[in-house]
Amino acid sequence: MSIALYNTLARAEQRFEPLDPGNVRLYVCGPTVYDWAHVGNARPAVVFDVLFRLLRCVFGDGHVTYVRNITDIDDKIIAAHRASGEPVADITRRTTDAYHADVAALGCLPPTIEPRATAHLAEMQAMIAQLVGSGHAYVAEGHVLFHVPSMPDYGRLSRRDLDEMIAGARVEVAPYKRDPRDFVLWKPAAEEDPGWDSPWGRGRPGWHIECSAMSGRYLSETFDIHGGGADLIFPHHENEIAQSTCAHGGRPFARFWLHNGYLMTEGAKMSKSLGNFYTVHDLLAEFPGEAIRLALLQTHYRQPLDFTREGVGQAKRTLDRFYGALRGAGGAPAPGSAGKGAAADTEVIAALGSDLNTPLALAVLHERLTTLNRAEGAAEKAAARAALLAAGAPLGLLAADPAAWMRGETGAAAALDEDSISSRIAARAAARKARDFHEADRLRADLLSEGIILEDTPAGTIWRRA
Repeated sequence: MSIALYNTLARAEQRFEPLDPGNVRLYVCGPTVYDWAHVGNARPAVVFDVLFRLLRCVFGDGHVTYVRNITDIDDKIIAAHRASGEPVADITRRTTDAYHADVAALGCLPPTIEPRATAHLAEMQAMIAQLVGSGHAYVAEGHVLFHVPSMPDYGRLSRRDLDEMIAGARVEVAPYKRDPRDFVLWKPAAEEDPGWDSPWGRGRPGWHIECSAMSGRYLSETFDIHGGGADLIFPHHENEIAQSTCAHGGRPFARFWLHNGYLMTEGAKMSKSLGNFYTVHDLLAEFPGEAIRLALLQTHYRQPLDFTREGVGQAKRTLDRFYGALRGAGGAPAPGSAGKGAAADTEVIAALGSDLNTPLALAVLHERLTTLNRAEGAAEKAAARAALLAAGAPLGLLAADPAAWMRGETGAAAALDEDSISSRIAARAAARKARDFHEADRLRADLLSEGIILEDTPAGTIWRRA
């Protein structure tokens, strides 16, 4: 099975052939852990989880190394510490745990290795020392800076001109720089801030050096694929290439660069002031994680995505149809077992092998659903059911127990158990009998707000989850 991926470095779709089919190596920039993850963080987590699954399908589960880092020292983390007084270690531990819970709810597999920046200071300092020793970096006023003009083809990834580079995010213009494009590898730390001893004084690493050191530590100097959001192309990924290539004697860094497109919410740039800033944590209180995942996969990963609550709601209704058909076919699997032991759907794999074309893969999934709905007889239904589950597995979909899904035992309504629902229905019946219609309406509205719909019938009140 061939794979073609759009390589940002080449600005073209190229056939992917790993350096070593026995160990396909993938690095993705992970979260900076200072607050709840938002849907902009969720998109690359889901996109590159699909790539991880695809590579495992094609090359074998044990032949793919997926590294996704945790940035646990950064200006934003220090700002959060100063604002709240909470110790930095507590902030990063708490938000890392929250991130893990969020991406697990979205159906993402754990990476093979998840290094933390603060555990790799020795590798960062060794790389910085190499760059200073080879003339690619210099020390100035307690800072160590990479000298951009020392790398003639700097800017090859982003293809920006000089003015754009100087104006780029996180490029600080300072008087101690030899060139305004030069960027920080090591910076002094204030006495009250986290810091580590180094040959250049007490300080902490710059943002870019962290990923270079960790990818080199676990994937070697040259590896197969580097992924992340399009917002990281410049300066982060551009600077990773510069410092890694120069520290490794000019040897190539990542061969393929994959970037997911920008995310909008409710038709506008995501912003807390506009009220369209969605954290994964808040969305999971309203929707199952799988519905959020499906909403993210319905748009091709390189295209801009307008993420809306209505879109997630529609994705939930789509999954209801899938799980309803699976439940009707009988033979529910154990949760999380969907597709295990079955051969991967070749049409789904072919779609994903065409630059992760998830919309096309989802179209195949809908075809498998139609086949299941038309199936007759136990044997035909069992085969169609297995085919649908096998088609969903590479996408990370349809892994829940269908009966549990249809009872609403995922997402927000799952927290409300049947005994609680029954007791509130009984309280509503008592209020109606006492002609306290205000209380009866309040109880009905409260249940509706929690995803429980009541229907009054001649035989009594029945309920279902929305």
